[in-house]
Amino acid sequence: MAPLRLAKLALVATIFGTTQGIATNPMKTTNSGLGMGGIKDRAYVTRDIKTPDPVPEAGVEAAVELMKTGRLYRYNVAPGEDSMVSQTEIDVAAYTGHKYCVALNSCGSALMLLLKTTGLKHGGKVISNAFTFGAVPSAIEHAGGKAVYVESDYNHVMDVADLEKKLTAHPDCKHVLVSHMRGKVADMNAIKEACDRHDAILLEDCAHSLGVMWEGKHTGHMGIACAISSQSYKMINSGEGGFLLTDDPDIAAQTAVYAGAYEGLSAKHSTVPSKEYFKDYPTSLPNYSVRMSNLAASVIKPQLLTLQPRIEKYNRRYAKICKTLEEKAGDMLSIPVNTPGVTQPVHDSIQFNLDKRFTPAQIERFLQECSDHGLPVELFGHKSNARNFVNWGFAPAEEPLPMTAEMLSRACDCRMPLMWDGEDFEDMANVIVEALEVALEEA
Repeated sequence: MAPLRLAKLALVATIFGTTQGIATNPMKTTNSGLGMGGIKDRAYVTRDIKTPDPVPEAGVEAAVELMKTGRLYRYNVAPGEDSMVSQTEIDVAAYTGHKYCVALNSCGSALMLLLKTTGLKHGGKVISNAFTFGAVPSAIEHAGGKAVYVESDYNHVMDVADLEKKLTAHPDCKHVLVSHMRGKVADMNAIKEACDRHDAILLEDCAHSLGVMWEGKHTGHMGIACAISSQSYKMINSGEGGFLLTDDPDIAAQTAVYAGAYEGLSAKHSTVPSKEYFKDYPTSLPNYSVRMSNLAASVIKPQLLTLQPRIEKYNRRYAKICKTLEEKAGDMLSIPVNTPGVTQPVHDSIQFNLDKRFTPAQIERFLQECSDHGLPVELFGHKSNARNFVNWGFAPAEEPLPMTAEMLSRACDCRMPLMWDGEDFEDMANVIVEALEVALEEA
């Protein structure tokens, strides 16, 4: 019986050891050099593409100490004391350069409140990108609005000419919600001018653009307010979470009340306006209870200190892999170009457009080849992708979007995890190039 018991213990140790490794920094497995079907000399990725940025040790310690106190609710603090959420709001506002900040349970809640606090009426139209994540039209629906979509181009940003066309065609639309999808920023000066001409309120979805600078200022300042995210695959990671940022005191006061600052709890905020701006909001506005918890804030706060070094590391790796792809496969793909005006990009993922000579069958073969060699590459236009507007049955497009549909049909997406090593990105580039070559050989 002893050998059997030892075998069971060894199995348990293996399982728990593997689980722990995946949760922190997945170990690179042995590469046999064999692809599918025993083909030799093919690159193979052996790391987990879904690996999020880890929480710094300071965040782990802060979370543990907080749990020992049991004070996870943001308002469970003594008078004159800043909760962990308030401290984090101060740091986020300082980083982005906004005057007011309210922490929420998700960026989706922040997007919904952007619309509610700027006067969207039930059934009111909201113009937004045709290319974005499904959470954006979901937030419009949540706020009681009706989405009107603007074309996106091959640089994966809002097409300004089509924005002008849609604003002209929908003069009753008074809200424009621009999504900086995958950190890519459109011509914000032109968008702001178009909104001003048509008397529309400009709002910014900065879920993917934390750290991205437009003409030297953090994204989110061209609009009257913006939202950022701390969902796991963003630059700050608390699993779920978001922040609404603005310089407008009325928007900030409403947001705090909608989030759950009932009675006099706004006094326990540090980044909201003074009491007179709250008017009768605590009794006239509903409490949606979408506050951020102290536990989420405790793991976010130390991550803000490492943002710039991480941004620089991401951008160095991105530049290197782009150079490799353009040198080896520049005739088979194109990489979106940053809009002039972006003074600091943040490239924590890579997107590229397959050349128009790739047929749908060849695109499918390319994706399969990548998957077979350890690299899950997503096609934005896939029939199940939540970033494909045809899948938004809850907020369907009522007008044709041919430019966006064509772009999505060959636009590919791949994460670039911080915890990977340089050689992993070499493998990534080689898998993409080799998969392209195999797919093109298919008639």
